[in-house]
Amino acid sequence: MKTISDELKAHIAGEVMTLATCWKITRNDATVMGFTDHDADLVIEGLNYVAATGFTPTAVQTTSGFAVDNLDIDGMLDSSAITEADIMAGLYDYAEISVFMVNYTDLTQGKMILRTGWLGEVTFSRNQFVTQVRGLAQSLNQKIGEVYSPNCRALLGDAKCKVDLTSFKFTSTVTGVVNNRVFAASGLTNPTDFFSDGVVKFTSGANAGLQMEVKSYLEGSDITLVLPLPYTIAIGDGFEITAGCDKNFTTCINKFANAINFHGEPDVPGMDAILQTAGTI
Repeated sequence: MKTISDELKAHIAGEVMTLATCWKITRNDATVMGFTDHDADLVIEGLNYVAATGFTPTAVQTTSGFAVDNLDIDGMLDSSAITEADIMAGLYDYAEISVFMVNYTDLTQGKMILRTGWLGEVTFSRNQFVTQVRGLAQSLNQKIGEVYSPNCRALLGDAKCKVDLTSFKFTSTVTGVVNNRVFAASGLTNPTDFFSDGVVKFTSGANAGLQMEVKSYLEGSDITLVLPLPYTIAIGDGFEITAGCDKNFTTCINKFANAINFHGEPDVPGMDAILQTAGTI
């Protein structure tokens, strides 16, 4: 049940309504942003809600059961508000969002909350973005537990893996830039593929604090990332790079000497072996 003031309830029950939808977003970096589909900015509880004509939600669907509620939000990328670079940098990943309605002619009537939750997957198309709003019921839709797999399910250096990454982390500086995905570095003498499947975290420059997985590494040559970084990589940018793990049992033994903590089942028969056995019965 939605709780609203008597004044707003009376306004909604009237023949003429002057309602505006507003969105309040709290990003991961604690930046709070407000948007509204009204044709003018609104100031609500001290926050300025910017008029954004290209920022619209789909119909809000709510059920009485545990099904995940449905709400998508469409918006236009705008250099002064939501930019593609900031989205790619992860600033909006799991950002908190509140969607509500107000009477724009009398903001003292309060607001009617339509949905609260977190932003989900973001997709791009022709300078436009689409994102999902995920409520509390979304957590009930997540799978819990592990399944058998030939590869390790742990992350390198986590509580399951237990590898001490001190000797597998190196600092370096960018010495050459091909693009925001490929660059050269100084001082890295590790063998080819040592950092493949690893992680690069920038410590200075426009991408400071951001990290990205390494697709490939060639000794004395370039580092190629899985995806381009959102901001420009420049010569002199500092970064920390961690060795990669391809999750194979032989890598766990030969590279990290950590077979005892391997969280995979490399000797479990695969589907092909099961089908061959079934065919002999």
